[in-house]
Amino acid sequence: MVAVTDIKPGAVIRMDNRLYRVLDVIRHAGSGQMHGFIELKVKDMRYGHISDHRFKSTDKVEDVEIVKRQMEYLYADNEQLFFMDPETFEQLGIPKETVGPIEKFIREGTVLTVELVGDEPVAVQFPKIVELKVTMTGPSIRDAQDNTMKSAMLENGIEILVPQFIETGDIVRVDTEKVKYVERVPTKKI
Repeated sequence: MVAVTDIKPGAVIRMDNRLYRVLDVIRHAGSGQMHGFIELKVKDMRYGHISDHRFKSTDKVEDVEIVKRQMEYLYADNEQLFFMDPETFEQLGIPKETVGPIEKFIREGTVLTVELVGDEPVAVQFPKIVELKVTMTGPSIRDAQDNTMKSAMLENGIEILVPQFIETGDIVRVDTEKVKYVERVPTKKI
């Protein structure tokens, strides 16, 4: 058990037999007869729901120790994604709902950090920005303004909007949380 006043964003706690990642800690000072309280913004690690919980500054919650392991993505079936520990060759199936929407950005052979509580996987850490190749996009419009966007298909099958200067074969950086174009990766000149 740990005092609520000692919790920091990123910590994992257990409440009502569920695991939550702390996203934000807000301290409210008391005034007059109203006592201060601490508000935790948390994300359910299994279902991804975000909620707020209020605690007195004297309350305690159960903190959970997370073990992080580097694992290589192998393949997916209808219900799980399978990862392998490159040192022990142990394979681990992680439910798709645990991985969440980032599943569409994971490619075979990608090494990611898997978070475990005991032997149960609870989360997969994924980079905020990934580089993907544009497999198909329309021609650019010559007189278009700089802020005009066009549709582009990426190598993982996702369609995003990109600026007019992006062409088929270009590599672009994509924000995995917002599924949005960030920038074009510069090509190396020989």
